[in-house]
Amino acid sequence: MIELQGIHKSFGSLEVLSGIDLKINKGEVVSIVGPSGAGKTTLLQIMGTLYRPDGGNLVIDGQNVLKLNRRQLARFRNENIGFVFQFHQLLPEFTALENIMIPGLIARRPKSEIHRRADELLEFMGLTDRARHKPAQLSGGEKQRVAVARALMNEPAVVLADEPSGSLDSHNKAELHRLFFDLRDKYGQTFVIVTHDEELARITDRTIHLADGRVVDEELSLITATEETSAEKDEPEYD
Repeated sequence: MIELQGIHKSFGSLEVLSGIDLKINKGEVVSIVGPSGAGKTTLLQIMGTLYRPDGGNLVIDGQNVLKLNRRQLARFRNENIGFVFQFHQLLPEFTALENIMIPGLIARRPKSEIHRRADELLEFMGLTDRARHKPAQLSGGEKQRVAVARALMNEPAVVLADEPSGSLDSHNKAELHRLFFDLRDKYGQTFVIVTHDEELARITDRTIHLADGRVVDEELSLITATEETSAEKDEPEYD
């Protein structure tokens, strides 16, 4: 699904990525972790075609994206990649429904089709009754679910998330983490998530550890999101 070979990226004299080789499979939920300055966000932005590497190859869903021109790349990004950010970045003047529809409008899909897709996503997110509310009228968890729905509008092959639960309280954080797996199971997307959240990293299918611009370790999860949820339910309660 995503293949990176020899990815290098520098900003001035500072080399942020020093030869990244990585393969992410279709339908995986992968976390990228590491200390501040390790290159996590830069790597995610290169995967999202927002930055161009100084060297190396990047193939997404069989397409060598570095061979696309600017217009082709913008279209590929809109149709194939969804983005979720730490701070939802919803447009305040639009309703939840309208925010979700924006990527479809940019892609010039039929409005009736976009509306139907947005309604489906709102229902899946449990937000049907919040469709006409603007961001200021939504809770933090609701805003982030709207942002996730927006990322899924064009049914992208890949969803990239940068600290998606970083601004949420523990309850909304746990709900968002489970949501990623529910979405993967329903829609089949590949999720790549940059996070400092150890609980999220622990339940993803695979955790990629970065340090000093390099992959230093990869580990498979020993627990699934479903198992973690079951374990929480089975824990005894103490007064």
